[in-house]
Amino acid sequence: MIKVSESAKSKINSLMQEDGSSIEESFVRVGVTSGGCSGLSYNLEFDKEQKPEDKLFEDNGVRILVDKKSFLYLVGMTLEYSGGLNGKGFIFNNPNATRTCGCGESFAI
Repeated sequence: MIKVSESAKSKINSLMQEDGSSIEESFVRVGVTSGGCSGLSYNLEFDKEQKPEDKLFEDNGVRILVDKKSFLYLVGMTLEYSGGLNGKGFIFNNPNATRTCGCGESFAI
């Protein structure tokens, strides 16, 4: 399961509207790739198509797609958004990460 906070849902909805789509017709694709200062990096993008190998989750009205490989690293994660003075952006609260970098965009297991 992947969870989405209310602040992340609000920002996702706003970004999708700017992109000309809606939260009802699009997905948020979350994934993991090699790289970053801690070894693995998060990816987040909008998608309109679900692939056969994707796992689909829905939380707080947001539909999330995760490929099978990335799911092993992301299970139990909560996607949040911070618009505060310490930096704006999505925050990946991942209980599987044993180490994260200062920017929060990469992690290690």
